[in-house]
This record gives sequence, structure tokens and C-alpha cells, in this order.
Amino acid sequence: MIRVVIPFHLRTLAGVTGHVELRVEGPATQRSVLDAIEATYPMLRGTIRDHTTQLRRPFLRFFACEQDLSHESPDAMLPDAVASGAEPFLIVGGIAGG
Repeated sequence: MIRVVIPFHLRTLAGVTGHVELRVEGPATQRSVLDAIEATYPMLRGTIRDHTTQLRRPFLRFFACEQDLSHESPDAMLPDAVASGAEPFLIVGGIAGG
């Protein structure tokens, strides 16, 4: 099981508290994790990735094992600690302002 921490506003939309645990088919990549989130919580489709391009939405960042994975390929393998469930995959909402 892969643990995913999602921002508060998306947890509210999905009706969950805390982190979510997902079973991912095949290799653990950003794409496979996001596919599993959208399959399990269809109300989140289009909130994390654009419907058409499947690219990460602005003001959302992806982190794992203290590394920013936001600009990595969606098909790059996630760290082993995330794939094993020892560490969470974090989806973090950005804060803008000046």
C-alpha cells in the first residue's frame, strides 16, 4: 500500500481525513499513484492533474523522501520507501502572495 498525503481542501472534497492508502497496479510512479487516487476518489479527477494534458496543476507540488518530485517525469519510479509504504507521497498545495 502506498500512503498519500493530500491537501486539506482535497481531503474535504474526497471526504477523507488524514492520509489515504492506495493499492497501485504495476510500478509505483507518479502517474500510477495519481491514476489510483482518481480511480478511488473520482471527485478528485481534474483537481490534481489537468483533464486533457494530465499535467500537474499549478500551485500543487509533489514530494517524497524530502525530495521535490514536481518536475520529474510522471513515469519516473518513486523512491523504494514510498513504494513500500514506509514513507508517504506528499501532494502539497502551494501558497502564493507577495
